[in-house]
Formats: sequence, C-alpha cells, structure tokens
Amino acid sequence: MGVTDDGLDYDALADLLGDTVVSRETHRNAEAFVVRPDEVQDALFALRDEAGFDHCSNVTAQEYEDRFESIYHLKKYEDPTQEVSVVVPTSRENPVSQSAEPVYRTADWHEREAYDLVGIEYDDHPDLRRILLPETWQGHPMGLDYNQDKPQVVTLESHANPIADDHKEDGSDTMFLNIGPHHPATHGVLHVETVLSGEQVAHVDPDIGYLHRCEEQMAQNGKYRHEIMPYPDRWDYVSAGILNEWAYARTAEDLAGLDVPEYAQVIRTMSAEFCRIAAHMLALGTFALDVYGEFTATFMYTFRDREVVEDILEDLTGQRLMFNYMRLGGVAWDLPEPREDFFEKIRDFLDGLPEKLDEYHDLITSNEIFQLRCVDTGVLDAETAKQYGATGPVARASGVDYDLRRDDPYGYYDELDWDVITAEEGDNYARVLCRMQEVEQSARIIEQCVDLLEDWPEDDREIQSNVPRTLRPDEDAEIYRAVEGAKGELGIYIRSDGTDKPARFKIRSPCFSNLQTLPEMAEGEYIPDLIASLASLDIVLGEVDR
Repeated sequence: MGVTDDGLDYDALADLLGDTVVSRETHRNAEAFVVRPDEVQDALFALRDEAGFDHCSNVTAQEYEDRFESIYHLKKYEDPTQEVSVVVPTSRENPVSQSAEPVYRTADWHEREAYDLVGIEYDDHPDLRRILLPETWQGHPMGLDYNQDKPQVVTLESHANPIADDHKEDGSDTMFLNIGPHHPATHGVLHVETVLSGEQVAHVDPDIGYLHRCEEQMAQNGKYRHEIMPYPDRWDYVSAGILNEWAYARTAEDLAGLDVPEYAQVIRTMSAEFCRIAAHMLALGTFALDVYGEFTATFMYTFRDREVVEDILEDLTGQRLMFNYMRLGGVAWDLPEPREDFFEKIRDFLDGLPEKLDEYHDLITSNEIFQLRCVDTGVLDAETAKQYGATGPVARASGVDYDLRRDDPYGYYDELDWDVITAEEGDNYARVLCRMQEVEQSARIIEQCVDLLEDWPEDDREIQSNVPRTLRPDEDAEIYRAVEGAKGELGIYIRSDGTDKPARFKIRSPCFSNLQTLPEMAEGEYIPDLIASLASLDIVLGEVDR
C-alpha cells in the first residue's frame, strides 16, 4: 500500500493512518506523520501490517522549549529507500506516550534510552527503567533543564545489596548468575545477568552502560565542518573508523546539500572496505578465542592479517585507528606518493588473501570442536531478527537480504560488481561464515577501486568539493541517513536550528539493536552456547553505549 512507480505515496499512507494523524512534516529523508501520543500503536501497526514498514531502524527523542518529541524512523527491509517517520509530541508537563514495543520489539531498548537520557515515559512498556546510566541517577542528562553541576550523591540504601541472602522457592531449581561486568575478549565491558534452570539458560538480561561517553552530547557541542568528524572513529573503535566517519559525512552532506567528487567517492569506498576487512578479521579471531580458547593460531593469524590492513590505512590516513580522514565534501588528502608503491602494497595483500582465507577455513570452519559449539546453537530466525531491528551479518546470516550498500546506494558501490552474502541457518556458524565470505566481497570491491584509481586522469583527481567555511543548514531541517557499517546499519539523525552546530544529534548503533537479540538466541541453551552467541554478535561496547 502507498507504493507508486515514483516511490512512496505519502497521501495514501495518510489515508491509511486516518484520524491518528494530527499533521505532517517534511524531513530531508522522508515525510513524517505527527500522531497523538495515545494512538502510537494504532499508527505503527497500520504502517507495519498494511504498508509493509517492518524495520524500525531508530527512535529519536528530543526536547523543545514547548514539548517533548519521539520520532520512530521506519523503513522496509526489502527496500530501505522507502522511509517514513512517525513523530509523537507530548507536553512538557506530562511527557508520556504509548510504547511502540508491542509493534517493534527493538523499541524496548530505544525507548528505555529515550527515558534515561531525555525523560520521556512510555505507557505499556514492558520494562521502563534506565539503560545507560545507573538506576540511582538523578535527572535526565539531555533534558533542557538538566543541572550538570548537581552532585550525584546517593545513599547506600539506594543500592542493591550485593551480599544479601539468596532466596530459593520450594521446588525451584533456578540460580542467578552474574557474567561480568568484565572484558571478554575485545567486546567491551558488559554485564550479563543470567538465570539458570539446572544447566540451561532460563533468562538473560544484558546490562550495558559501563562505557557511556556522551558522544551525542559532544557532537551537539561541535561545529559541522571540522569539530564533529573526529568523534565517529571512537564509536566502533577497534577497526571501523572510516565506516563510522562515512555515516556522519553522508548525513551532514545530505542535510547541507554538499556534493562529493567522483574520485573522492572511489577513495572512500576503497578505504571503507579495508575497515570492513579489519573489523571482520577481529571478529573472527575473538570469536575463536571466546568459543574454544584458540589464541595461539587463529587469534594471532587474524591479527597478523589485520595488521597489514592497518598498515595500508596508516599509509592513507596517517593513523591506525582514529583516522579522521573523511571531510564533508570529500577526503582529507589524496593517495600517498609514490602511488605505484601504495597500489603494489594493496595488490600484494589482495593476492595473498585467498590462501589466508583457506587457512582460516582449515583452522576454524572445518574444526570439529568449532562445529559442535556453533552449528545449531544461537539460532535466530529471520522474523525475530527483523522485530529486533537486527542488521549486518547478524541479520544476513538469518536470511534477511539487507545491505545498504546495494539497497540504498551511496559512494561508488552501485558502479561496482560484488555480491551480498546471506545464509538461511541463522546460527553461530552461519554468522561466522557470512563475515568470512564478506571479506572476499570486500576484496573484490577494493580491487575494482584500485583499477579505477590507477587509471584516473591526474588532472581530474578532485578530493573535495567546494564547502563553505561555516555550515549552517536550514533551521528546523531534519534528516536520518545511514551506511552499512561493519556491524550493520549505522545511522545518524540530525536536526538543525540554523546555527553551525546540531540542535540534536542521535546515533543509531547497529550493535545496540543486535545485542537485544541475545536472549532470543541464548534462552533454553547452555552457558557455553550463551558465550558463543554473544561472540557471534560481534559487538563493540563503545558503539553500544556511545
């Protein structure tokens, strides 16, 4: 419903929503329908079940001088270019609206974050409590009237007693087990509250927030042109810096109407795929370490190959992790000289990659212990993955054929020959295979980019478009844009107030949504399967907590 040859028919969607719509807005990425706070579920159910918007990609909460506002950014997994936003305003005196969780399970954590940081409450929410900040925190840090100088003094009585007596019901065979908060492999500081029934996992509750660094608030205090770009490198900080930078670049460029030269798009595409390879190598090595303690071979081999990628990225950007290489309108500088040596280094890596991938398959995928631990464990079916807003290899390994590089093209991807990797099994084994096969596709993309860059006329190597010294997007302009990060859909919402700094900057982390699927994978299985499932999600807590 609502689809024409020219795209979405928003008038038809308005007719579908009927009296739930109070007014309409135009955002840069999509039309937005403003609905009453007590009719949110009716509107969302209609858009999901009758119009096909099965992907709630993000929820943005913000406060104005006269109201609070929640925005549900909706897409379709089969075509993410079909977008619509649902805006839910509430009064400042009573910031309460219906929860979207009965419609989209992913709204659970998103709305908890909105409550935690902004102060909006959601009726019918199954577990409305803080998610990033401690339960004892006073106030909502992204609210307009928040006093950041107020001391957070909390009495001991307000904290749960860690040595309180356990209580066991008659006939009960359950046990509460804390896993963490510690640093398993390189996923970050995570606390998993687990209830065991005998030896099986009965309940799992991931407890995040130990690495919250106020990235959104810092971005709102930075100017568009240069001051925000260094921050994205620190979200998924282990390898994916340029992918993160591209999420901000794409959003800000579309908001400000900036063009990017074709030559710079090719460089962006090549460097982003190197980051994807580095990220997947890290995911593979840490997975083997988590699942069966394989440090001496697999873990070190993946880091050996990842180091070669980091060397290439260092030659290009001057940094090994915090690249700060992209600029709005292009990239910071051209390829290193002599270009022939740089291309030769890349080709040497690409030529040796197939043999190294065969080596990984010998070490891992054909390993009997690995198969016993991973085949048919941590199963996530396609519909459940969609309900939780899962993206990236986590979703594609469950048969969800969704990749923004192909489905919502940007950069130079639509000019190149490559394939989207999917699997149907949805288990821990399938997620590992997907990442290994995606490395092969990234290598295909890089090789084609090198071919183009080698032959690019010297007089036409434009690395940046003409960008104003000070960027001031139109007042009240709003946009949500995303790229295909190493972990999945990495999106950013920006609202402009006409100044040179964003009025609202919201990060949509793929790890944040993917981590919500852990209970679906782990409940009913054993503790070792829980560890394998967590490792297969390839989360980085710097991006989960932001």
